[in-house]
Amino acid sequence: MNTAAIYGSPRKDGNSDLLLRSFLRGVRQQGGDVHEIFLRDLAFSPCINCGACNKTGICALRDDMDKVYPYLQQSDMVVISAPVFFYAMNALAKAMVDRSQALWSKKYLLKEHLSEKRRANARGILLSVGGSKGKKNFEGIILTARYFFDALDMDFSHHLVYGGIDSKGAILEHTTACDEAYNLGISVATDN
Repeated sequence: MNTAAIYGSPRKDGNSDLLLRSFLRGVRQQGGDVHEIFLRDLAFSPCINCGACNKTGICALRDDMDKVYPYLQQSDMVVISAPVFFYAMNALAKAMVDRSQALWSKKYLLKEHLSEKRRANARGILLSVGGSKGKKNFEGIILTARYFFDALDMDFSHHLVYGGIDSKGAILEHTTACDEAYNLGISVATDN
């Protein structure tokens, strides 16, 4: 299995990173091939809504997103780990999602389906941590992830979300979170 792992948090070694590392440990244990993408280390602009991708399926902006697009289009699994800020996907991760408008255009306007170029059971997975304990804390990020993975022509197969976790490293104090992420990594890597 070919996996693109997207670190969506601006905070290095924070809770989202730790959760994703646990997940990837499980994937790698099963022999999965992983490419890690650290959004915080890339220089890219948000979508400028120019509409150029509606005609070409290719974003008109030339920046570090050019390094990300091939992985979004060719991976059998894309996993994004991002924190919730104000009940939504944080800005860095959301900018990457918004720049995937080009892939939405490719699928829906130009009728070029990415699923024809990869395994039929391609899947998207969301891992998320949020400081709030509110019941609706993850509704926004889950909805965004659902439509992001749809644009990638992938099934949104799993999500793990953990509320009430805010300070750096607090995910390690959660009794089951990292184990659940690790076990999910094993499970999805063996489901192929």
